[in-house]
Amino acid sequence: MKLERTRTQSLALSGLCIALLVISAMFAVPLGPVPFTLQTAVLILCVVLLSPGEALAVVGGYLVLGAIGLPVFSGMRGGFGVILGPTGGFLIGFFLGTGIAAFLRRMLVKRFEKVLPADIIAAVVLLIVSYVCGLLQLMAVAHMGLVPAFLAGIAPFILLDAIKAAVAIGLAVPLRKAIGRG
Repeated sequence: MKLERTRTQSLALSGLCIALLVISAMFAVPLGPVPFTLQTAVLILCVVLLSPGEALAVVGGYLVLGAIGLPVFSGMRGGFGVILGPTGGFLIGFFLGTGIAAFLRRMLVKRFEKVLPADIIAAVVLLIVSYVCGLLQLMAVAHMGLVPAFLAGIAPFILLDAIKAAVAIGLAVPLRKAIGRG
């Protein structure tokens, strides 16, 4: 019976996280070709609250919803064209970064039994992977050089993402207790 309850809780928590990702993308502030959203904060919460499999399922589910045309991406956009567009690399980076960060975090917590440093490292890894994927696709699709793409797509977000990461990691402590994972 306990296993069934755990699956149900996992499914409910994953669904809630997908909903949070959708909501965090709805309020987009344009800062050039890449909008400011709260998605990175939600992604970091997913990495530090969920198992790696759950976190990947959340981001994968979110991307599938957007790819089939539901308006879940920033600015209430949807469709596979968004993933192939100038900002699509960030979406791809969300998936890859979440996977790498979540597995790395799990490994660090098991090895060193220190949650806060693992959370911080995971957040940094998630952001770096997202930035690299986003930068590469922005350069390719928008025909931008490395420096202009960095200045337009990453530089304006570094401080904002650091603040969002700190808030997400700070929220993780009480949230882990609330969901019975800490």
